[in-house]
Amino acid sequence: MDLGGALGDGGGGVDFMSWYMDIPIISRLYLTGAFLTTAACAVDIVSPFSLYFNWSLIFTQGEVWRLVTSYLFFGVFSIDFLFHMYFLVRYCRLLEEGDFRGRTSNFVLMLTFGIFCMAVVASYTKVHFLGSALTFMMVYVWGRRNEDVKMSFLGFITFTAPYLPWVMLAFSVLIGNSITIDLIGIVVGHCYYFLEYVYPVIADLRGWRVKRIMEPPSILHWICGTYVEDAAMVQDHEHQD
Repeated sequence: MDLGGALGDGGGGVDFMSWYMDIPIISRLYLTGAFLTTAACAVDIVSPFSLYFNWSLIFTQGEVWRLVTSYLFFGVFSIDFLFHMYFLVRYCRLLEEGDFRGRTSNFVLMLTFGIFCMAVVASYTKVHFLGSALTFMMVYVWGRRNEDVKMSFLGFITFTAPYLPWVMLAFSVLIGNSITIDLIGIVVGHCYYFLEYVYPVIADLRGWRVKRIMEPPSILHWICGTYVEDAAMVQDHEHQD
C-alpha cells in the first residue's frame, strides 16, 4: 500500500495522519467507517447481529441502518480483514483521484448504485455482509478503465488490470471465503461500467434521446459541492455543439 512517502519529523517513521488526510473525502469516510465498525465489534461495543443485512428487519421493523452497516463490517481483525482494507483504500482512492476527480457526485452515485443493486440481490441470497462485494465492484470498474496497466501477484503471476478482480476472487476462495459475495460485486461492477461508459457511446451512435443514465441529480451535485462546476461544463459542451 502506498502510504504517500510521508515521513515523520522525529524518528523517520510513517506520518500516518498525513497519509490519512491525503485520502480523498469519500474514500476516507468509507475507510474510517469500516475500521471503526469492525473495531467496535471487536471490543463488543456493537454486535455484528445488529449490523448484517436482513430485508425483513429493514423494511418491516424499520432497522434501516442495516442498509449501511452491512457494507462497513469486514469481520474480525485478521489477514482477511487487512486484505480487504488494502484493496478498499487503494482502489477506492484510485477511482476517486482518477476517473472521478472533480466528479464527487458521480462517485457517490456509483457507490449508491452498487449499494442498491447489491441490496436487491442480497434479498434473494444468503448474503449478510456486503462490504467485500462493494470492494470488488470498485476493483472491477478500475480494472476496466485501466486496461493497459500491467500487474503482478506474488511477484511471478503477471496480468493486465481487467483480470485483477478474477485474481482477487481466486485468492479469496483460497483463504476460505464464499465465492457468492465477490461475484455479486463483479456483476454489479459490470452493470455500472456498461451504463456509465458503454451505453452513452451506443446511445450517441444510434441517436437515442436519452444519452446518459448514470447522471447525478442536481441535489447530489449540490451536496457534493460539484453543482456549479458541472453546470459550467454542460454549458461549455452545449456551446461547442
